[in-house]
Amino acid sequence: MRIGVLALQGAFIEHERILNKIGVDSFEIRNIKDWSREKDGLIIPGGESTTQFKLLNELELLEPIKNDIANGLPVFGTCAGLILLAKTVENESFDRISTMDINVCRNAYGRQLGSFYTEDTFAGNKVPMTFIRAPYIKGVGKDVEVLSNVGNHIVAAREKNQLVTSFHPELNESTFVHEYFINMVANKK
Repeated sequence: MRIGVLALQGAFIEHERILNKIGVDSFEIRNIKDWSREKDGLIIPGGESTTQFKLLNELELLEPIKNDIANGLPVFGTCAGLILLAKTVENESFDRISTMDINVCRNAYGRQLGSFYTEDTFAGNKVPMTFIRAPYIKGVGKDVEVLSNVGNHIVAAREKNQLVTSFHPELNESTFVHEYFINMVANKK
């Protein structure tokens, strides 16, 4: 199994470290040539969603990624990745990858000073959660499964081949969330 990790900006190295820790091969996607490599899944890391979106457009990666996800490629988006995958983001009207039927409130917990750490339940297991200028999901479509709530906010969800978290599981030592994604990939085959 090989997972492509979008490496345009953000916490991609941390995702690669976790994948390596659980014995999964990964490679960085920086251009269209990288995108054409054989892969079983994609991780879109946290970072700056507007910067990543701009680079996806400039590097002509947006449409190929969007099409492959729509055709079943498993994808895991954290924080900015969640924003890029969302069909709607409050107070923003421009298109993104927009393949997941969720409505998102970006920077919902405030600026950098509003960042926090907690432990809560994800898919039935308690995991560490680091939130950095994090979004949360305000609403989900009928085919979206909510995997985690913190307070009154949805912070993790799944729709078919797509998994998203508001928090950064790659910034902690727990591998549970990544293993959940790898199981999604394995069960797709």
